[in-house]
This record gives sequence, C-alpha cells and structure tokens, in this order.
Amino acid sequence: MNPAPQKFVRFLADEFHSESWSLCAQRAAEFAHEDPQSSSYSYAADLLASRDFEVLRNRDTPLTEKLLAGADVLALLHPCDPRWERTTSNDPPALAPEEISDVLAWVRAGGGLLVVTEYEHDKYGDNLNELLAPAGLHIENTRVFDRSACAPGNPEWLFAKPAPGSPLGHLAASACFFRAGSCTVRNGARAAWRASSQAHPADACVIGCAEFGSGRIVVVTDSLLFGDEHIGEHDHRQLWLNIVHWLAVPAYRRVDEAALRVENPVPIASSDEWVRLRGIINTLRALQEPDASVGFANHDNAAKLVAAATGEIRTLARHFPHEAEYLALAVEDFSAWQRDGFDRPDFAASLAAFRPERNRRDGLAHLAVFPMYTPNASSSARFEALLVRTAWPDWLAALERGRYPNAKFVPLSLVDFTDGYASECAVLFPETVSVAGRPTNHFGGIFCDREARRLQSTALRASQAVGLQLFPELECMLASSTVVEQTCALWDLIHDQSHALGELPFDPFMIRQRAPFWMYAIEELRVDVRAFGEADRLAREGFPFARHVCWAIVMDRILRFPITGTRVRNYDALGGQILFGVLHQSDAVVWRDNHLEIRWDLLPDAMSALDAEIHTLYKAGAECSRVALWLAAHEFVSRHVRPNVGSRWKPGALPDESDPKAWLALTLDDEFPLGNFHLMLQRKLAETKA
Repeated sequence: MNPAPQKFVRFLADEFHSESWSLCAQRAAEFAHEDPQSSSYSYAADLLASRDFEVLRNRDTPLTEKLLAGADVLALLHPCDPRWERTTSNDPPALAPEEISDVLAWVRAGGGLLVVTEYEHDKYGDNLNELLAPAGLHIENTRVFDRSACAPGNPEWLFAKPAPGSPLGHLAASACFFRAGSCTVRNGARAAWRASSQAHPADACVIGCAEFGSGRIVVVTDSLLFGDEHIGEHDHRQLWLNIVHWLAVPAYRRVDEAALRVENPVPIASSDEWVRLRGIINTLRALQEPDASVGFANHDNAAKLVAAATGEIRTLARHFPHEAEYLALAVEDFSAWQRDGFDRPDFAASLAAFRPERNRRDGLAHLAVFPMYTPNASSSARFEALLVRTAWPDWLAALERGRYPNAKFVPLSLVDFTDGYASECAVLFPETVSVAGRPTNHFGGIFCDREARRLQSTALRASQAVGLQLFPELECMLASSTVVEQTCALWDLIHDQSHALGELPFDPFMIRQRAPFWMYAIEELRVDVRAFGEADRLAREGFPFARHVCWAIVMDRILRFPITGTRVRNYDALGGQILFGVLHQSDAVVWRDNHLEIRWDLLPDAMSALDAEIHTLYKAGAECSRVALWLAAHEFVSRHVRPNVGSRWKPGALPDESDPKAWLALTLDDEFPLGNFHLMLQRKLAETKA
C-alpha cells in the first residue's frame, strides 16, 4: 500500500449529545448491539479517511471554542432523546446556550457544520432549530410521503433529486430517503435536494444548505441515508462526499494560510549572502550580450562582479554540503569564463556535477547558478541564480519507485530567483544551460509551485467568466495552492515518464529538429491523455487523490493553455485547443447559453477515444516518411481545430517531399487560430484583469 498524501481537513463527529449514530462500528455495536448497522456511519467515515480527511470523534466534551479549534467540519448525527433510539450517550441531546454561541462563532469564522436529523423532528428533544435559525434554516416537524417516486409499495421510502444548479448534485442524480423530514430555507439559505412535486408536502426540501459568515451549513433530514446499510445504494456515496467537501471548502482555503505562518522552510533565502549574490547576478545580466558574452568595454566591471559572485558562492557553499562538487566547479567555470575573455560561457563542467535527482529528499534546498536560456525557449542567454526546494513527499516517492519509475524527475519549489525567472518559466532543464557542446542530461526540474499558482488562478477566473460550476471536491482542490501543487507533482511525474513510452515515431524532446509545431502539440497532448488515464486508474485502485490530476489536466489544458503566450507556433496552446475540440465534439464539454458545462462522467471515455486516435497516428508514423507523418498529423489536428483559412499545408502543396525545410516554410505563425469560445474567454479574462 502506497503512503497517502497528508490529511488537510479534520472531520469531527460529535457523540457527546446523545447522537444515534457513531463513526465507529465497534461503538455502534456497544450501544445498539441488536442491530449495529442501523447506528453506524463507519463506511461513511472510511470514505472520508481515504481522501483528505482526518476523521475524529468527540465522546466526552461539550462543544466549546477550545474543542472546535481542532475541527474543520463538525457533524451532529441525529442528537436524540434516548427514549426514542439507542444513542451514543445518556447526555441531553440539546446543546447548552454557550455551546450554540461557540458553534455559531466557529461557523462564522469558516467552520463547516453538518446537521443530520429525522422525520417528526420535534419529538427528539434537541434544540437544533435554535442553532440553525441565524443561518435561515429550520427543521419542520414533518414526515414526507410520495407515492409517485418511491420504493415499491412504500411511499415513506421516497426518491429525491438535487435542486437545479445545486453543487450537491454532482454525479448524484437520485437518492432514496427512508422516512425523511423536511426543512425550510430563507434569508439566503437554499434547498439543495427536494422531493417531487407529487410528494406531500410538495417539493419538500429534504436537504438544505447555507453559507454563514465564512462558513457553511448543511441540514439532512434523513439519517439512514448515509448509514452502513444504505450508503452503498443509489448515489448516496457520492452525495455524502459532495456534502462534506462542500462544507470543507473554507478549510482548504486555510491550508495555505497555515503554510504562510510556518517559518521560512529555506532560511538562507533571507540571508545577506544570498541577497548579495542575487543582486550581483542581476547586475551581471545587464552587461551580457544575447549569447551571454560580455563586450570588451565592460570587462573590468564583469571581472569585479565575477569575483564578488564567486566569493558569495564559496560562502554559501557551507549551507549546501550535498552540492560541494557542483559549487566548486561553478566557481571554476566562472574563472574559466573570465580567462577566455568573457566570451560565450561554457558551464558544462558544473552542469555535469549539478545532480538534484540524486538528492530527492523532501524540503532539501539547492543553489543553482548558470548561464541559461530563459524564459521559455528564449534565444538569449543570461546568468541566473536560483534557490529551489525539492518537493518529494513519501507518497510521491513510493509511486515513482513502484509504478512510475523516472530517475531524472525532480519536482521543485522556486524559493527565490534572479530577473530571468520573473516570467512564466516553470522548468529547470539541462538543455537551457549555456555549454560549448551537448549538455549532460541527468535531471528534469519542474517548478510545481509555479505551475500550481497558474492553474489555480486561471481556473478560478476562467470558471467564473464562463459560468462553469465547480463541484465540491474540485472547489476544495482549487481553494488550496498546496493541494494543487501536490496535484501538479503527481501529474508531472506521470507526464514526464510518458514521453518515453508507447509508439514514438519522432523524438519529442528534440524541438530543435524543426518539426512543425503541431507535432509537439500532439505529443504533449498524448502524454497528458495517458496521464489522465493513469490517474483515473490509480484512483479506482484505491488512491483517490489521483483524481485531482484528471481534473487539473482538463481545467488547465482547455481553460489556460490555449490563451497563454503568443500565437506564434505555440504548441502548448494548440494542445489545449485540440483537447477542447475533442471534448466539445463528444459533448463531454458543452458550451451553451453562455455557460460552460463539463460532463465529468463522460470524460474517461472521451479521453480514451482520443488516446486511441493518437495511437493510430503514431503507429502509422513509424511506417511513413517524415513529411507524410507531418501531413497526417496536420489532418488529425484539422479534424478538431479548424486550420487557418490561408493554410498551405495539404498534399500536393509542393511537388515532392525531398526538402522538408521547404515544407516547414509553409507553416503560418498562427496555423490553427483560436476558436470563438477561446477568443471570448481571452477577452473576458483580459477585462477582469483590467
């Protein structure tokens, strides 16, 4: 069993106020020994524990401010006078006035409160309505009947459905309520699930929800729904996850706040030595020509800066004992550059000794100083100094060792940097370092924190711009850059490994081969489609966190990639355009009435079909010429993204294929323009940024 990602949210079930349900099957057997399943939420608890939740029980303490400080979601699972049902304790089901005050203050500050009750509510002796009133929720003293939508012959076992637009309806179309009550909503509270119009009372609200201050509240009027006997029926399991994740969104927002309060994990970032080195390198950058050389007129200044930089590197070296060889060679490479008259620098020796992949320890910091081509595919080289930190949690390391071996992959956080990385660049690759010959290729560093911030920011803004409703678990993920960063690390691990797997009719890493840019678009899309399938499979096999990768791939590729960067042969943008086209044509993505809908349940099949289509293209590519493959690939893209009306890429455009460069010359800068959806999205995001 792989180690699991950290738990982000604390789910606390109260058992102090004579609740009729326990999260613990053993405890349920103690107080309801004749039928323990009718008092156990152990399966519901296990569902949460398999995800991001630490599951806790409160057995002997009032709901005080101190207790609640250790919880993010609080569940009151049908407090009940013991005269009516077997209960977890013999204490009164009613909350004391000070408890109500503390719970409401806790919710206002960002807590999530789940209240579960039953039909004919008033007889149970609780005072839940006093607790719920400020949020606009009220439990009625009702029993709902419905002969039009019920289990055969039993109108008390009725089927309800989510209210239109309710986030609690994600992948949950129907649930069977076993003797449900009802609740009313006012002052901004909303009905989340309702009985049918033929029910009595008609359209009864059986699940209500409210946002209260910074927190959230859900009321469920049937407690059997999520008990061990019934949680596996209909869509109950998904409904349970929807409810708890919706309540947990404010807690996910606090994950990042807590991280910010932690002392700097790389204290050297605030040291005088690092600050001086960063300033020296930035000054040196201003003297450099596009090939990273320094003109004769600036040699004296360059010499002083090199002396100062190497002095700081020697001083900083004591903080990086694992980089002793590399930093010593970096000093030598600087000295050699000066001896060579500050011509184009060659840092091959120090690059060969820079081996972060040998020290994949979570939190380990690295200092990197190189002349580099930055940002993204720039033709100009300048010196850069970077402080980075390895992100290598145990669960990711276990997956790399066992399932996705990739000895070169290094997920990183970018702690501090010089001016060239004040850009969109999210990688540290050997290919970007200035060397005289072919660079060594020992590692691939990807800044997952930077990727996460871009994904999180764009996905949230774009979703609002196109009216895309985020289902509760996706809303939780996007609420926390910490969760998105871990998601990106897993995505990158599978993505990076996938480049070397499958049919490979061309080398996807050799962009300087000058293949048409759509070849690289298809390749990047291919490995992300594989990553989607692998993550979906991993989740179904018992690693639920992997589902975050599926959601991240779709959100990032269709909402951010197409409108990021220029329209000059942008292969990442085109990959996103292709994916949008495929999903839109298959109705897995719907753009209607100025609202975007993603039908998440249809995505696996749509992605599998795309994977098969790319596989067919690649397999045929091994049997045909380079230009013939390029033409077939252009035709593949054109099925999903309309080419420029001025495109000259078609069979017969040139008399033969003897000169591939002549074919490349036919490529327009914007060979596959943006479609109307992305033009609209681009405009809306520009307006919101302004």
